[in-house]
Amino acid sequence: MISMSEFRSLFHNGLIKQNTGLVQLLGLCPLLAISNNVINALSLGIATALVMAASSGAVSSVRHFVPSEIRIPVFVLIIAALVTVIDLAMNAYVHPLYLVLGIFIPLITTNCIVLARADAFASKNHPLHSVIDALAMGLGLTLVLVVLGGIREIIGQGTLFSGIDLVFGESAKAFILHVLPNYQGFLLAVLPPGAFIALGLLIAANNSYKARSAQRARAAVAAAV
Repeated sequence: MISMSEFRSLFHNGLIKQNTGLVQLLGLCPLLAISNNVINALSLGIATALVMAASSGAVSSVRHFVPSEIRIPVFVLIIAALVTVIDLAMNAYVHPLYLVLGIFIPLITTNCIVLARADAFASKNHPLHSVIDALAMGLGLTLVLVVLGGIREIIGQGTLFSGIDLVFGESAKAFILHVLPNYQGFLLAVLPPGAFIALGLLIAANNSYKARSAQRARAAVAAAV
């Protein structure tokens, strides 16, 4: 079993303290390449989180049976098998979105975030703890992807949820939000340079928030003394 304090600690670590996109800066290739709108970002983020949770649980379950010398190839094999399941499922049920995401679904296999959590945490901890840790890390990545995708989509196209019809069909186009009506768009925002700029601003905002929080904490300690 896992205590509530451990549960909160793992989620705080994955979502905020060690956020893979803003703090660890891991897996930047898909983070920057596919975050041109909210739907693409959310879809890839959920797929990555599911693979992370399942692979960490599997790695933790077999950790006592895998020799240290071959652990990395075994971990990669487990991750690749799970990514294949996700890849085939998306191809079967959301084929238009699958075509848009393209190579970035199979590339989850080589995403350093997934392998890093499997080797650094899952291979040393209980399966339940490993699944929660991986899920929190995956959701942290998804959160950054969605925020980044939202910023780029609004600035680049003036919309939100563009491409939702790729998941739910033509009728879902009614759910696309035109945040900036009659907006002509800003091409830089949806191109790779726009991704670098937007992510840099998010990292700067996160660092500034942490610096202010640390300063307030020091001031509170000084006042108490």
